Amino acid sequence: MGWEKIATAVLLGAMLIFIFPRMRHALNNAPKGSAEDWKGFLFPIALVVGFVVLLILLVK
Repeated sequence: MGWEKIATAVLLGAMLIFIFPRMRHALNNAPKGSAEDWKGFLFPIALVVGFVVLLILLVK
C-alpha cells in the first residue's frame, strides 16, 4: 500500500470527522417541507422524466 493511499484514507477520515457534527446540526435545524414545496419539486422532475421518455420514443 503506497503512501498516496494512506494519505487519501487519512484525509477522508478527517473529512468525515469534521463534517459529521455540522451535518447533524443542519439536519436538526432544517426547515420542514410543506405540500406546496413538494409540488414545486415534483413538477420539474416530472418535466425532465417526460422529456427523456419523449426522446426515447423518438429514437425507436
